[in-house]
Amino acid sequence: MNVEETGDSNINAYKVAFDRRYQAWLDSTTPYVAPRWGAFGVLLVIFMLRIIISQGWYIVCYALGIYLLNLFLAFLTPKFDPALEEEMDLEGEAEDGPSLPTKADEEFRPFIRRLPEFKFWYSSVKATVISLFCTFFTALDLPVFWPILLMYFIILFVLTMKRQLQHMLRYRYLPFTTGKKQYSKSNK
Repeated sequence: MNVEETGDSNINAYKVAFDRRYQAWLDSTTPYVAPRWGAFGVLLVIFMLRIIISQGWYIVCYALGIYLLNLFLAFLTPKFDPALEEEMDLEGEAEDGPSLPTKADEEFRPFIRRLPEFKFWYSSVKATVISLFCTFFTALDLPVFWPILLMYFIILFVLTMKRQLQHMLRYRYLPFTTGKKQYSKSNK
């Protein structure tokens, strides 16, 4: 066996061991929703403070905002979109999975997200860490007039959320639940 092959196999063994430990740590954080999102909030505040204090990297901040908006929309959208299924029904194609009920007499089907909560959190954290890392490179500090970027992002956010809310109202689904319904006991 060659010395280089032994070194490569040792590096691969360490990488596999690290990947396993990292995945085990990620798996152990799954039930702790509030602390995970709290840690993300702290990370996002650190990133925003870095942007505000340094007075730069507005393009990086804008890109992060657009990416987080995209993730949020995927989080709010059902995996099996009723609008697409409605179009397929009109074209005469068969359905490929469960859908949300559109009439009162249809059976209940649970809301399944296009992007699960854990993947939403994980992608948000990764994107924020990458964005924070990007703020250490002056080549990415492009000169822009930040109020225009901010106004464009606000307009984009409002229009996108308006469209999403209209979609939610049209197909009568609510992506957030508060748990199992509790019924009051009847008085006899």
